[in-house]
Amino acid sequence: DKLIVALDVAKEIQAREIVSQLKNEVGGFKVGLQLFTAIGGTFVREMAKNRIKIFLDLKLHDIPNTVAKAAVEAARLGIWMFNLHIVSGSEVMLQTVDEIREVCEKERLIPPKILGVTVLTSVTDETLREVGVDTKTNEQVLRLARLASSCGLDGVVASPLEIKIIRNEIENKRFLIVTPGIRSNDKSRNAKFDVFDDQKRTMSAGEALAAGADYIV
Repeated sequence: DKLIVALDVAKEIQAREIVSQLKNEVGGFKVGLQLFTAIGGTFVREMAKNRIKIFLDLKLHDIPNTVAKAAVEAARLGIWMFNLHIVSGSEVMLQTVDEIREVCEKERLIPPKILGVTVLTSVTDETLREVGVDTKTNEQVLRLARLASSCGLDGVVASPLEIKIIRNEIENKRFLIVTPGIRSNDKSRNAKFDVFDDQKRTMSAGEALAAGADYIV
């Protein structure tokens, strides 16, 4: 139930095959930018109607009205969770939370969980400095997690390396931590992916769950 499988494929037939094989074995599936751009929202809506839990991983990042309206349409697809970038700011998050609540009450929809993206797993301290952020990665993650919690988000997306500090600092015990950057402890298994593996802050599944992740991708 804690495992979310990433449907990081380009074709609908591939996604359907993965869902068919694993729908009774895992907690849900992640639809990201690649698949959503390739085939649109019809697939997501169908999966939701068939009670397949979908985490819509589009990492919304824009002005408040644009993000809130996109979030509302995502909720109408029947998704389980979606995410937005915390660096969009508190106004974006507060407006999104309010509009999701209002529309779901009015249209009798089950509100999706709203997650805030902290710092991408491909980002390092050096990357942050490159874009003008002079704090360390773990400090930035914690700062953003606190902001997300204060704005009423249901949780965050964070690398496994920051799980413990978030758990220790966020008082809301129902605050979700969804964790990408999951890799095997077997280096030989990971080696074949090195050619395109750009995730830097990683752990094994067991390590991430032991640290306190609610879900691992």
